[in-house]
Amino acid sequence: MRAIAVFQMVQGHTIAVFLSEELRNTDLPVYAVWYFLRGMTAPIFMFTAGTVFTYLFKSVKKPFGKNYRVKKGIRRAFLLIFLGYLLRYPTWKVLDFSEVTSEQWQAFITVDVLQLIGVSLLILLFILFVIEKLNLKYTISFIVSSTIIFLLAPFIETISWNSFLPAPLAAYFYSGSGSLFPLFPFAGYVIAGGVLGCYLAQNPMVFKTSRFSSILAIYGAAFTLIALLSVLILKAYQIQIIDPQAEPNTILFRMGFVLLLTAIVSYISLKVNTIPHLLILAGRNTLLIYVVHIVILYGSAWSPGLDIVWGYSFSGSQSFGAAVIMITLMTFMVLGIHRLKIHNKELET
Repeated sequence: MRAIAVFQMVQGHTIAVFLSEELRNTDLPVYAVWYFLRGMTAPIFMFTAGTVFTYLFKSVKKPFGKNYRVKKGIRRAFLLIFLGYLLRYPTWKVLDFSEVTSEQWQAFITVDVLQLIGVSLLILLFILFVIEKLNLKYTISFIVSSTIIFLLAPFIETISWNSFLPAPLAAYFYSGSGSLFPLFPFAGYVIAGGVLGCYLAQNPMVFKTSRFSSILAIYGAAFTLIALLSVLILKAYQIQIIDPQAEPNTILFRMGFVLLLTAIVSYISLKVNTIPHLLILAGRNTLLIYVVHIVILYGSAWSPGLDIVWGYSFSGSQSFGAAVIMITLMTFMVLGIHRLKIHNKELET
């Protein structure tokens, strides 16, 4: 699932950079499908991040204070936050900000997917700490926590957080600051992943049964159905929400889609003897793939990106070809690093 999410993110960013303006029309069926799938990429990425982290944490049968996953989780979280800001660093001079414009500062403090996942992991750790101290049920606690975040999202979005919080901190609460992934509602997807992570840790072999895939599919279908009903309710009561990302129907539909996709992947995995090694490597190197392809496409404070040269200038077939090339490059990069590690180990022995 992590490999699927990261490759989907690579192709999504690549096509978004190169596709010409006149082809960005949801009336075009191909673009409409691509646009829909791109909107699902981040929730998949976030949900799987929460699932994997919680699964690994719960697999270590030790108290919170003695669980080595706590320190690893904290280090990972701050690394993600650091890289998220580094990718948006406003000047190549490092400590000289005299020429940085207000627009560059605004771009720097906006919260992107790396900061969001980093802070969400810290929230996950806090929830795990509280659960242990208060002797609460893990699954129920994660369900309640994610639900609260989802339900509060439309109300949080209406508050002008910039009015009474420092801009960098306000950026974590609502999209009005320009943030692509504020904590409300997106942290909810990470924490919701904790529900599946706990279940898998408590039932280690359940993923090898068709019943597991069926349960995921049932829950996914239920979320999707409720999402459709919520659309009717919002229209009936003429309820308008500022940010479409925070609409209950959007959140429910995305959760349903993620669970249905997980069910499909789980079912397919029952029919194959081994997972392709490339998918395993990609799943283990999602952060590296993400950072490298972002720098190539969008550049950094120290290097120009391809968007400056060819941004918004490709036809549909050219954009598709660029996405294939980018995915291929990321694949060879991961394989090359893996082989280098093996070679170094052989030299050590």
